[in-house]
Amino acid sequence: MRNFISYKQSLEILEKIDIKTPPIEKMFLTQALGYVVAEDIIADHNSPEFTTSAMDGYALKAEDLIKEKIKIIDKNPAGSVVESVVTNGVCIKTFTGSLMPKGSDTLIPIENVEVNDDEIKIVKKVPFGFAVRDIGENYKKDEVLIKKGTIVSFAEVGVLASLNIAQVPVFVSPSVAIASTGSEILDLGQIQTNDSQIRSSNHLTIEALCKKAGANTIQMGIVKDDINSITQLLEKGLEKADIIITTGGVSVGDYDFVQDVIKDKLKAQVLFHGVTIKPGMHLLAAIKDGKLIIALPGFAYSSTVCAILYVLPFIYRLKQANQSLPIVKAKINQDFPRRMPKTVFTACNVEYKDGIYQVNFEGKKKGTSAILTNMLESPALLIQEDDSKDIKAGDMVDILLLNQLK
Repeated sequence: MRNFISYKQSLEILEKIDIKTPPIEKMFLTQALGYVVAEDIIADHNSPEFTTSAMDGYALKAEDLIKEKIKIIDKNPAGSVVESVVTNGVCIKTFTGSLMPKGSDTLIPIENVEVNDDEIKIVKKVPFGFAVRDIGENYKKDEVLIKKGTIVSFAEVGVLASLNIAQVPVFVSPSVAIASTGSEILDLGQIQTNDSQIRSSNHLTIEALCKKAGANTIQMGIVKDDINSITQLLEKGLEKADIIITTGGVSVGDYDFVQDVIKDKLKAQVLFHGVTIKPGMHLLAAIKDGKLIIALPGFAYSSTVCAILYVLPFIYRLKQANQSLPIVKAKINQDFPRRMPKTVFTACNVEYKDGIYQVNFEGKKKGTSAILTNMLESPALLIQEDDSKDIKAGDMVDILLLNQLK
């Protein structure tokens, strides 16, 4: 008889797997989007390096703000260095991004003055230092701007460009091979020949999840329920990928061959087979030649939930990302009793309202673990631990935000 372990125990087992540091490559900034920075990025200069104007206006001394008229002695376009110096009673017309002229400490915007020939009259005063960007306002020399483990996004691209870094060192992303098993399932475009056949979505849904998480994916399609085909599939996956994911064939049916191939043909080290979670209790995890094999259930909702819970965190670890599943607290709008001694993940709706996340179950369908449509619109997963108590309306609960998966 198979020994089932708890959800917490299954996560602990996966966390103990030794992860090798992936190789590092240099990539052009925009090509590095979604990759993980392999070393701290440190500023080699101040930004700005000199006091700079933040607006169009007139650079002057703050003590002159009380004067009735101030003489304009020069213009200071961005990109040039003006030789004139600001002294008492004079100002220099200065533009956004221009260096502040020597002697000036404040910029008065053009809309705050009236111009008469070569003089300005201040009609609305400003405080000392107004519209002046200090040295190092953006960042200071030797400051760590982007930490190792950061995922490159638009802001990182901008900062790297400002540092004149064209190629950023990133970790090589892990590769994931994905396939669905089952003689009853059809791939996209295949013609249905009998009423028992169903359209597979699992392999494509999981590919989408893995791609969004930053993995390189190898789509291996659909494999029929026979031992030789499944053996060839897994052997091929082990040659090409760091993680191999299958769906279907891990329960207790006569044609559930995936588990037999993993255990008997591949002689893989089974980490666990059976977890007290709903959905997905029959999932299997194994190690072969340092590669992780995750065999997920066949139902669409079940395989998707398990891929989120087990595959995505492992991808985060392999790519060395400072990243975790987005689990937050939320207020529930109805009673939700504990139904079984398992960790249960239930699809719900979530909205951010009145400063907190709030969940409800409007429109969510009840039934088997095949209802993938429950993940549409603004979805989350309500998490009930295996030892949790009945949930009451108004309680704060744990949810996993599906729309914030990365």
